[in-house]
Amino acid sequence: MTRLAVGRFSFMVMVLAASGAQAADWAPGKPPLSTPWTDKVPVDHPLPEYPRPQLTRPDWQNLNGLWDLAITPRSATEPAQWPMQIRVPFAVESALSGVQRPVGSDQAVWYRRKVDIPADWSGRHVKLNFGAVDQQTTVWVNGKQAGETHVGGYDSFGYDITDALKPGANTIVIRVYDPTDDGQGALGKQRLKPDGIWYTPTTGIWQTVWLEPVAPVHIERMDMTADLDHARLVVVPHLDGGADTKVRVTVTSKGTKVGEATGIANGSIDVPVPHAHPWTPDDPFLYDVKAEVLDGGKAVDTVGSYIGMRTMKLAKVGKFLRPVLNGKFVFQMGALDQGFWPDGIYTAPTDEALRSDIDKAKAMGLNLLRKHIKIEPQRWYYWADHLGILVWQDMPATRDHHVPDSAGKKQFEHELHTIIEQLRNTTSIVTWVPMNEGWGEYDPDRLADEVKKQDPTRLVSNNSGSNCCGFDGGNGDFKDDHIYVGPGETVPTATRAASLGEFGGLGLVVPGHLWPAKKKFDYEDQADAKAMTTRYEGLLAKVARRVPFGLSAAIYTQMTDVETELNGYLTYDRKVMKMPVDRVRKANQAAIDAAKEPDQ
Repeated sequence: MTRLAVGRFSFMVMVLAASGAQAADWAPGKPPLSTPWTDKVPVDHPLPEYPRPQLTRPDWQNLNGLWDLAITPRSATEPAQWPMQIRVPFAVESALSGVQRPVGSDQAVWYRRKVDIPADWSGRHVKLNFGAVDQQTTVWVNGKQAGETHVGGYDSFGYDITDALKPGANTIVIRVYDPTDDGQGALGKQRLKPDGIWYTPTTGIWQTVWLEPVAPVHIERMDMTADLDHARLVVVPHLDGGADTKVRVTVTSKGTKVGEATGIANGSIDVPVPHAHPWTPDDPFLYDVKAEVLDGGKAVDTVGSYIGMRTMKLAKVGKFLRPVLNGKFVFQMGALDQGFWPDGIYTAPTDEALRSDIDKAKAMGLNLLRKHIKIEPQRWYYWADHLGILVWQDMPATRDHHVPDSAGKKQFEHELHTIIEQLRNTTSIVTWVPMNEGWGEYDPDRLADEVKKQDPTRLVSNNSGSNCCGFDGGNGDFKDDHIYVGPGETVPTATRAASLGEFGGLGLVVPGHLWPAKKKFDYEDQADAKAMTTRYEGLLAKVARRVPFGLSAAIYTQMTDVETELNGYLTYDRKVMKMPVDRVRKANQAAIDAAKEPDQ
C-alpha cells in the first residue's frame, strides 16, 4: 500500500498483481510511433492516479495492470482457456496493451483477474467502477452477474458487487462486445478500416478500473452550479439510499473555510462564497468542496471535490451577440483536439502525457480546446480546470451519413445526457456540441433544445459545421461554420453568436514522425515550416480582422497529427512542433486582443 498525491488530494492506493502468468511473461507491443511517455508506463500499475477527481474518497483499489485475456467468437460463452494477457486500461488494438491486434465485429473480448478485498472494508458496500469501456460490457464476480449489461463506450459506470464477494480471492470476469462501425452506437472517429480523418478503433477497457468501499448511505453524484450573481455555490447531492438524510457542504480556499451549509439529500444546498474569485483561463482559481452525509451529526460518508466560480452566457456586446465569461466578452481562440495517441490510441500513456497537449495549447497562446468527437477520462478535465483552458465538448458521433435506427437513437441520446450529467461540474467546459457536420444527424434542433434545458449554465452549438454538410435548425447559441482553409466571413444573427468551429488544416510532412501509410491527408499542403508559419500568420490575421465584425470564436484544425492526417501543430508522436511557438503565440494573441476593437 502506498500513499499517492494527486493534484489537490491524497489517496491510499493498493495495487494487486493479475492472476495467471507473471509480468515477466508479458511484453508491450511496438507502436508505429512512440511518444516521449511510451516507455514510462509501468507494467503492474499504469495510470495510478485516482480517476474521478470531482468525487473523491480516501480508500480505493486500482485494478489497472495485467489481466488475463481471451478473444472468442461473439456467440461463445466464457472461455476455458485464457491464452493472453493485456495491460489494462489500454485497448486491445494498442501497442501499450501488449496485444495490438484488431478485433472484428463478430468477436468478443473477455477479461479475467483475481482480487482480494481489504479486511478493513468490512461493513461497507464495495463498488466496481469503470471509467469507460467500449462498447457493451457484462461483468461477473465469482460467477454471479453484476447488474445489467452496460451499453455505451464513453460514459462511466459501476456496480455494487458486495453480495457477490467472498473471503479471500475473488474472480472478476468481463465480456466486451464492440461492433465499431458495424453497429448503431456512438463511435466517434473510430473505424474498422481507418483512412484520412477516420482512425484506429478502440475495443474494450480504455479507462481506469477500480474498487471502492462506500457506506450503505452514500453520495452517488453531486451537481454544482456557480452563482456569481448571488455569491453562492448551489449544490444538489444525489444519494444512494437515505432520501431524507442531511448533507453538509463546505467550501474552502487554500485550506481556509469560506462557506458552509447543511441541507437535505437530493435538494438544493446554497453555500455562500462571499467575494468569489472568478475562474478564467488566465487565472484558473479553484475552490475545494467537501460534502458529508450526516447521521446524528456524525459524518458517515465524505467526498471531496472542487469548483471554479465562473459563468458562461450569451449577451449583447456592442452591436453583436457574444459569449461572455463572467460577464465579459473573451474571444475564444482554440484548436480541434482529437485525443488520439499512437501508442495508446484512446488512452494517453501517462497522466503527464494526458496534460501535455493542454500545456502546449497554453504555450501557443490558445485559450480554448474543442474536444472533438471524443470524451476524455476525467483526469483530462481536471487538468483543463487547473491549467486554465476553455473547452467545447463534442458528443461522439454515430456513423457518418447513416442515421441510427430507433434503438440507436435511444442509446445515443441516453449516452449524450448521461455524459452531460457526469461532466456538468467541469468548470472549463463552456459549450456542448451534440452533433458535428451531419454525421449520423437527426433532430439537431430538438437535441440542442434538450441539452440546453438539461444544462442552461452553458452554451450549445446545435450542429457544428452545419453550413457545409448538415442541417441547421436555426437554434442553439452559435451560427457555427466550418470553412477550410478559411477563415471566411461568418457573422452572427439576431439570436446567435458567430463561431468558426473549424478552419485551417495546414499540412506539413515531418520525416521520421509519420504514421506508416502511403496515403496522407490535410486541407492544404505546406512546403516547409517557414511556409506553414507564414501561411498560419496570414490566416490568423484574417481571423483577427473578423472579430470586430461579430466573430466570437475560431477553432484551428488541429492540435496534433492523427495517423495519416497531417494538419497538426504537433506531429502525432508529440515530438516536433511544426512552427515556432513564439510566432504562433503572437498570432493567436492578436486574434484574442482583437476583442478590444470596436464593432464595425
